[in-house]
Order: sequence, then structure tokens, then C-alpha cells
Amino acid sequence: MIKFNGQSETGKIHSVLMKSPARAWLGQDSVNRQWHKLHYPEKPDFQKALHEYNQFASIIEQNVPEVFYLPEDNETSLDSIYTHDPVIITEKGTVLCRMGKEERTSEPSIIGEHLEKLGIPILGEIMAPGKLEGGDVVWFDDGTAAVGLGYRTNAEGVKQLRKLTKEFVKSIVEVPLPHWNGPSECLHLMSMISPVDKDLAVVYSRLMAVPFRDLLIEKGINLIEVPDEEYDNFACNVLTLEPRKCVIIAGSPRTKAALEREGVTVYEYHGLDVSIKGGGGPTCLTRPLLRE
Repeated sequence: MIKFNGQSETGKIHSVLMKSPARAWLGQDSVNRQWHKLHYPEKPDFQKALHEYNQFASIIEQNVPEVFYLPEDNETSLDSIYTHDPVIITEKGTVLCRMGKEERTSEPSIIGEHLEKLGIPILGEIMAPGKLEGGDVVWFDDGTAAVGLGYRTNAEGVKQLRKLTKEFVKSIVEVPLPHWNGPSECLHLMSMISPVDKDLAVVYSRLMAVPFRDLLIEKGINLIEVPDEEYDNFACNVLTLEPRKCVIIAGSPRTKAALEREGVTVYEYHGLDVSIKGGGGPTCLTRPLLRE
């Protein structure tokens, strides 16, 4: 039995769930068959992705006491490398999401079974017509969350999440998301905000609804603005390992410098094939099971 509680974005990660491309992608032939139907912007190179992932995993393993890896299976796609989205970890157990991307529908139950073996119970499941993905859920504190409403998460999904967590979550704020590049592209709430500390977040304000941005300011959160030229490098997708210690994809010098001016320790990994071409940054590659 392991301890669990994922109701934070910035507390120190004590345990995390991941899946290597060696087990999710299997090889270049599998990538060649799947990448286009999964709406990846470019075809990833398997060997390069594996090298990049190993660099990323090394950073995680040096900073997180317990790292659990999902095994290979015959039911999931390349997207299963992005373990953040199919489940939400609460203080009472796992919420199995219902994915807005059809090709990922098998992932929540498969991860849920694995987590049960680790000793994390299933709190509940989002059912049709509800949709909910983990990348749309951002915790301000252990009793307050914001949830993005877009192509991957709908109002019914949020309604069910409220019902499942009503005994221990005080407030869930709904945040409308823009159309941006359409339903085939992965746009989550975490595509425009990554908390780095309780009073600090990396944001891309051009995609934000004004009331949500105002709410962040009202909460006393200092906003580090990602410049336009670094947004496509996933500079807004920042994985916080502990307060003011984070991981980003290499190639966003202005965002990195802005973080460092705020006293943040920044680790970088090369993520062109494992992250950018697949549409999932460092946060997407991890599902923290326990944050301090």
C-alpha cells in the first residue's frame, strides 16, 4: 500500500506513474502506423524519442523517490506514454477519466487496474456523456481546482467530478477554453498555465479567458508570460517537481530566464520527438501519485 494524493500542482512529488516509449510505442513500425490517425503534427522518430525520454526519466528518477512504470499492453496507442490525462489522483483514490480523444478510451481502466495493484483504490469513473481529461484539471490547493471546458472535457464531466469529490473538494471553477486550432489538436487548460509555486505560474495569456486570468491575479499568483515564439515549443507545459523546481523542454531561453529570475531551478530535456511531435510535454509524461 502506497500513500497517495494528487490534489496539488506544486507540492514535492514523492511518487509518480510513467510509461516509456519502449513500452508504449514499441518501435518505429508502430509509430508509422499510428501517428497520423492520432493527429500528431509530425511523425516521431522512435530511437530519438527513446533517447529523449531516457534523459527526461533520468531527471525524474534523480528527484522523485518512487517512480512506477506502466507495462506494455495490447490495447493502448502511442498516446499512452502521456500518463497524466487518463486518471486523476485524489486523497480518496483514483478518478477514471472518460477521454475526449476516442483513441485513448482504453487507457483509464488499464491504468486504474495497475494503480489498484499498487494499493490506490478507485474512487469513481466519469461516465458518458461526460468527458474529462487530466490535463484540464489544475489544482490551486487541495480543496480548490480549475477545470477547462473544451473539446476534451465537457460540463457533464465536471458535474460528475464534483459529485465524486464533494466530500473533500470545496470548489471547482469551470474555465471555458477557446477553439484555437480545432478539435483534433490537444488543447487543455494546462496548455496555457503551469503552476510552479503557490504564488507563481507560467502562463500563455493570449489563450486565457479574462475572468480566469483575473482570478489568478486575485489569488496573488505572479504570472510568467510565455512569449509567442516559445509557445509552440511547449514552454507553457512545465512540470513542477517541488516548489520552484521544475522541468521544461529545451529551447525556450526566455521562459527559462524568467523562471530563474524568480529563483526557480530549471531542468531541461530535449523533447522534439517524444513531446512536441506527439503533443505532450513534461507534465503530460507524468501522473504524480503523491505530492507533499
